[in-house]
Amino acid sequence: MAKRKGNMADKQPMFFSAYNYKMIGLAIFLIFAGFTAMYLENEVSGFISLFISPILIMAGYVLVVFAIMKHDRDDEKEVASS
Repeated sequence: MAKRKGNMADKQPMFFSAYNYKMIGLAIFLIFAGFTAMYLENEVSGFISLFISPILIMAGYVLVVFAIMKHDRDDEKEVASS
């Protein structure tokens, strides 16, 4: 019979923590909200299209980069000591 490799996969830690996934979800929401607000105003020279939407979109992209680069050092120590 073939052996199952499920036990080895369970011991490997996740690549990102729950905090990282929440940050990425918030960033995707900000990007989506920025593009939606830009679309709903539908004016080239409107206040939301020129000021609010680009700020939301850039904040979302910066948050994505931050969430990917963020690494919790405490989790690394717990895994190494186990």
